[in-house]
Amino acid sequence: MATGPSGDGPLWSLPEPHLKALAQHGTVKAYPKNAILINEGDRSDSLYVILSGKVKVYLADEDGKEMVLNTQGPGEYFGEIMLDEGPRSASVMTLEPSKFSIVSREQFNQFLAENPEVSLELVRSLIHRVRELTKKVSDLALLDVYGRIRQLLLELAVDQDGKLVVERLTQQEMASRVGCAREMVSRILKDLRNGGYIKDEGERLVIVKKPPPRW
Repeated sequence: MATGPSGDGPLWSLPEPHLKALAQHGTVKAYPKNAILINEGDRSDSLYVILSGKVKVYLADEDGKEMVLNTQGPGEYFGEIMLDEGPRSASVMTLEPSKFSIVSREQFNQFLAENPEVSLELVRSLIHRVRELTKKVSDLALLDVYGRIRQLLLELAVDQDGKLVVERLTQQEMASRVGCAREMVSRILKDLRNGGYIKDEGERLVIVKKPPPRW
């Protein structure tokens, strides 16, 4: 995961001191796994600071088919779309038991009034999110399914003791992230294993060598 210049959090979040100060303005609530916090199209009236746990941000059609836009964890926030008072642009659901500080629009406006320097950091955060979404749209439009799965694995991989490790995602989760059928993910992962590019280590997936750009 990319971090800011000071290494104190994701590029798309606020610096840790500002995020902690913002969280103090909100109301702390806990939710179980698979709780839907936001529905696409809902009225925008609050921002969520993630204190613990993990969520997914996604779009879904009437048949229940999902496209996962992002996953987020502690030290990040979501719901900033409330700033324009328009409807929610995506849905958000917990992936595990989670705790949040929920900040109302009025509380957020008060926070900005007390900390005007945060406005610039917020703009930078929003710009980075737009860049990330633009890249995702580009990948969906220009890469084939193999290319999107390869890109996802490389983006999620973290260095652990000299190994590039991807914490295990289900094949359905991967399919939702890249916009394809689960069977296609299964086939491509099998080919990558047979080619010696990836291997399973318990609950982790290890990238043994970087998969080729094209298959």
